[in-house]
Amino acid sequence: MRNIFLFIGRYKTFLSFLILQGVALWFLFSFNRFHRARFLGVANEVTGRINTQYNKVEDYFELREENRRVHRINDSLLNLLPQNFMQPDTSLREVRDSLPFDSLGHYRRYYFRPATIVYNTVNSQKNYLQINRGASHGIKDNMAVLGSDGSAVGVVVGVSPNFSQVMSLLHVDQKVSASLKKSGDMGTMEWDGKDPRLLNLKSIPRSTEVKQGDTVLTSPTSFNFPPGYMIGTVAEVLTDKSTNFYVLKIKPSARFFSLQQVFVVENLQYAEQTTLNQNTRKRIEDPKKNPR
Repeated sequence: MRNIFLFIGRYKTFLSFLILQGVALWFLFSFNRFHRARFLGVANEVTGRINTQYNKVEDYFELREENRRVHRINDSLLNLLPQNFMQPDTSLREVRDSLPFDSLGHYRRYYFRPATIVYNTVNSQKNYLQINRGASHGIKDNMAVLGSDGSAVGVVVGVSPNFSQVMSLLHVDQKVSASLKKSGDMGTMEWDGKDPRLLNLKSIPRSTEVKQGDTVLTSPTSFNFPPGYMIGTVAEVLTDKSTNFYVLKIKPSARFFSLQQVFVVENLQYAEQTTLNQNTRKRIEDPKKNPR
């Protein structure tokens, strides 16, 4: 307290000047319209700039929650897309499903679940992602994973109660069925483990007209991915001299370096399709055990 009084005593002249100056300015801006208008204009400009910067800081800290809110909205909208439904052939028998899409008899085939990435690698030859959804949330092996913009990311290969491991497209063992949007020709999407900015699309015949910038989509023949979702665009067209096919360099649509929110896609008919495929292969390819 003594130091405060000493400070006031030492600077009393300057403090008195500041008080009187403040009173004079108050009288000036209160009883003079011109100066009052000028003061209010300057004050509004200053406070406006301060509020703008404050809002930018506030928006930055609330961006994660806003991303989650938008992601939940996208999840609802993606689940309503027509390509997630199919119309079964009911000419021979009546088919019932608990999730009808509309009165025309369309039935759900794919179901989207939102998730957040908690771990991601892009620098090795075998890259994985980990998401915060697991078996307790309905996640299973072999479910497809799409980015928040609907671009292909990878396939679930491991599940625990609360988390799942995803094999990224940037994995040398990952192979995804893909098709060219313009021609419909289908091939296999792979990664050579070199440049994470480029994938390889193989088995596209050289008779197909392919140009730089052409769109590559998930294939209708995939058991994991719903058809018609973006994988990437053609960045370079190369010719495999040993075969009659192209090797297309594809720029992936998914931004693997900054992925945060994803969708896990369940093919509700996956078990039926894979079981039929396996049983057929066993019966046809092992004639000794299954003679015709």
